[in-house]
Amino acid sequence: MTGFGRGEAVAGGRSWLVECASVNRKQLEVVISLPREVPAAEIEPVLRQQVQKRVSRGRVQVQARLVESVVGAGALAVQMNAEVAAAYVEQARVLGAKLGVPGELAMAELLRLPGVMVQGTAEDVEAFDMEPLQAAFEEALTNLIAMREVEGANLKEELLGRLAEIERLLGEITVLAPQVVVQHRAALRQRLADAGMELPLEDERLVKEIALYADRCDISEELARAASHLKQFRAGMDSGEAVGRSLDFLSQEFFREFNTMGAKANDAALAHLVVAAKTELEKIREQIQNVE
Repeated sequence: MTGFGRGEAVAGGRSWLVECASVNRKQLEVVISLPREVPAAEIEPVLRQQVQKRVSRGRVQVQARLVESVVGAGALAVQMNAEVAAAYVEQARVLGAKLGVPGELAMAELLRLPGVMVQGTAEDVEAFDMEPLQAAFEEALTNLIAMREVEGANLKEELLGRLAEIERLLGEITVLAPQVVVQHRAALRQRLADAGMELPLEDERLVKEIALYADRCDISEELARAASHLKQFRAGMDSGEAVGRSLDFLSQEFFREFNTMGAKANDAALAHLVVAAKTELEKIREQIQNVE
């Protein structure tokens, strides 16, 4: 589901801006972008975990920026992480030897690599204060969830409308299904009469043929399961939980029932109703991919 949220927080002479945006995706993917001042190895897992607690589907992009630093809040300081830099140099040397590529990392290139250089105030170099960033992030994530909930409510209204249409079509199919056997019996007797072989209704051969046909085209079980799927679908949407994947599975089972009805019914009018119901169901399946 799509959504956007923004949050801001000011503390310690710093102003943080965090933006969270999500787009449709079957699984959950969280992408976090943090400024160099933030110790990403420590902070990113915390933010990622908080997103995972509240979002189960979609691609969520989290971007944090230090939009303002108050002058005089502290002397600017730069800290070099020699261990990280040494690791980059060593890995570059190993990779170069393995691939047969000569050359070494230049100092300018090394300083641009993540984690080598940290800028901020002298106080920040000693200890990063996560509270303002966390506050801005919480506000952005909450606003994102609110926007997704609005979209979810609108989507639910559309899905309920399509389910109502499917329920109406199922009602017509239920009424029409028993008439298929009656029509087949009449057509069979007419063919026999045209061939000069008219038989009485109580003739054992005619009764047996009609009984076999009635058994082959009986769709009462499929109708019962389809009605159950309708109830489960509505219950899922009213549960208030993350039901996107379960509704996706349920729509597949729903589709299977309609396919069986169309194959067993052997009637043009009934097949037309089945096709109409499958068309509505396909639209539901497309939307379900976006539901959390």
